[in-house]
Amino acid sequence: MDKERIRTLEGLLEVLGHTFDDVDLLDLSLTHGSYANENPDLVRGDNERLEFLGDAVLQLCISDMLMEKFPEYSEGQLSKARASLVNEQSLATLARQYRIGGFMLLGRGEENSEGRNKDSILGDAFEALIGAIYLDGGYKPALGFVRRAFQSPVDEWAQKPVYRDYKSLLQETSQSQFREIPHYRIAGTSGPDHDKIFEIELSIGDIVSTRGTGKSKKEAEQDAARKTLEKLDKT
Repeated sequence: MDKERIRTLEGLLEVLGHTFDDVDLLDLSLTHGSYANENPDLVRGDNERLEFLGDAVLQLCISDMLMEKFPEYSEGQLSKARASLVNEQSLATLARQYRIGGFMLLGRGEENSEGRNKDSILGDAFEALIGAIYLDGGYKPALGFVRRAFQSPVDEWAQKPVYRDYKSLLQETSQSQFREIPHYRIAGTSGPDHDKIFEIELSIGDIVSTRGTGKSKKEAEQDAARKTLEKLDKT
């Protein structure tokens, strides 16, 4: 890594609250695969492995925070809270707050397609950054960073009801845990036109399939989402 790159990263180091012993880890966490593919002689890889590690570390850190803040919550409530807090959109929002996009190394294609502002790229980079902090200093610095970054989101979430719209909550859970979105389809209807009952089949990839019923399509979808969340809690 050249001196110009080091000077650039110093701007990010000032706001992270962590001093890297190995600044190369920070640089790697901000190196997108498109840049690594185009410049194999300039970098030692991309941030995908760090993103994989950071995802696991983040899940543990958020679990730590939630168990401390909500000692009365059940396992199911903790899982729902974590899924609501840790998703692509929330990670991308935090990445923007730290201005991570401006420090990333992107290939020409991603650069031209505004990759610096894509939720997927920013969210992955944020997780990779957590993985880099963990490798550089261990769990304690990683937890400290996650606490600082997520303190406001956790406090804001605490002001909301634990059980919210089932469809929204299931979508957050599904994206966080399985990187899939739920799919709904009408499986059938019954009863007269003035008192019709809708049956909705809900599926998440090949992971789970559930059916819900209601007097409207929306009500049946909510029922299916509720049953799916209960099923996921049990497993």
